[in-house]
Amino acid sequence: MTGPVETTPTIGAALRWWARRDPDAGAVRCAGRVLTRRGLDEWSDDLARRWLAQGVQVDDLVAVALPNSCETVVAFAAAWKAGATPQPLSPRMDAADRATVLAAGRPAVVLDRVADVPGPPDGPPATPLPDLAASCWKAPTSSGSTGRPKVVRAAAPARFDPRGSVAPFVPRSAVQLVAGPLTHAAPFVYAARGLMTGHELVVLPRFDAGEWLRTVTQHSVTWGVLVPSMMHAVWRHPDRARTDVSSLTAVLHLGARCAPWLKRAWIDWLGPDRVHELYAGTESQGLAFTDGHDWTARPGTVGRALPGSSFRVVRPDLSECAPGEVGEVLMRRDHPTYSYVGARKSVRDGWDTLGDSGWLDADGYLFIGDRLADLVTVGTSRIAPADVETVLEEHPHVRSAVAVAGPVPGVHAVVDLHGGTPVEGARDALAGWCAERLDPPARPVAWRFVDEPLRDEAGKVQRSRWRPQPSPSGRITCDDHDL
Repeated sequence: MTGPVETTPTIGAALRWWARRDPDAGAVRCAGRVLTRRGLDEWSDDLARRWLAQGVQVDDLVAVALPNSCETVVAFAAAWKAGATPQPLSPRMDAADRATVLAAGRPAVVLDRVADVPGPPDGPPATPLPDLAASCWKAPTSSGSTGRPKVVRAAAPARFDPRGSVAPFVPRSAVQLVAGPLTHAAPFVYAARGLMTGHELVVLPRFDAGEWLRTVTQHSVTWGVLVPSMMHAVWRHPDRARTDVSSLTAVLHLGARCAPWLKRAWIDWLGPDRVHELYAGTESQGLAFTDGHDWTARPGTVGRALPGSSFRVVRPDLSECAPGEVGEVLMRRDHPTYSYVGARKSVRDGWDTLGDSGWLDADGYLFIGDRLADLVTVGTSRIAPADVETVLEEHPHVRSAVAVAGPVPGVHAVVDLHGGTPVEGARDALAGWCAERLDPPARPVAWRFVDEPLRDEAGKVQRSRWRPQPSPSGRITCDDHDL
């Protein structure tokens, strides 16, 4: 954003600016449909008028719980034009979490079905819309990976200069491949900011590794956002090596810790200039960034603080950790970025925290371990589940893995095998694999094999869901043996 807030165009005005500049250019492609910039502008104008007529007011929330579609993007644009704040909401959210989030935000409109968005208007409207801007441009929910999801209100208003830029790691113009659910925070943010800077969005109805590869080639995709679970699926796909991805100028990954072996594989495939990583929360309390060159020089880093962000790593008594010493990662920005609706901020010593463990090296490069609440205590060792998951997911027969604590001391592994891989013998094979790569305290002591995704569409995992629980008899039951 450039210029004083009061003179910066509204987001609605920014979208109209692009529609006037190149009305027939593609704005959104999804499931074989193409929505031009003019089409997006007129359709979202019409929907905003309907909502204003129904009583939607400036700063109301509009909850959008729709699958990826052209209608989903139209709904976001219409919310901005009505002076409201879009509230992306996962259609797959747990019913209790959804009730909590809706009760906190009290949206004026809730969209649960694509049919809730009326079709495009037959012709241009008779009168223009008022130029409105909410005081908050987005209100997504946190992932809920460590507790109940929270409504996160951005501090920035619904204003944006379409001639400006979003961030140094987001291109000014792009064919952006949207692989994740638009109702999750990161896909929403980068798709929305892309629209405001003139990107053409190519939206996958749902993520599929083969479709991701085909879409890059078919639409000459230049940029996109991924999470590590998507990167893993793409890397393992049999078509990857023979797919032309030369149009890509860069991919940005975020949302979870990326296994070093996987990150190195993508750098070897695309080159260090085209693999970027951002460390941040939904709240944007602090931003760290690295490209492939810095990562290759310091394997495992998530980068250094971007301008305006600061990081500390502290001990439990809040004293500063020495370079390389593991502690709790704290962060802050030089301006407010968010507030919660109906929840309190997690702050220590005036700094925000996501509850991550990590360390800083002597040059200020940040490394992330895992969520402190998820660490598994084995004797005097504290094991980061991500370290175990990294090793398991490198095995060619493992589609995904989760490591958790359990009632029996030690690491408990939950493993989703690739289709067709027999469970019989998998435990011994994986135990041997881990024995060669993990220190004894980190080696799983119990195994459970499942045939379902262990992470959601945004690459997040709720480890509490996979922790083994005692049966009524008091025994701890796993799929292939009892403890």
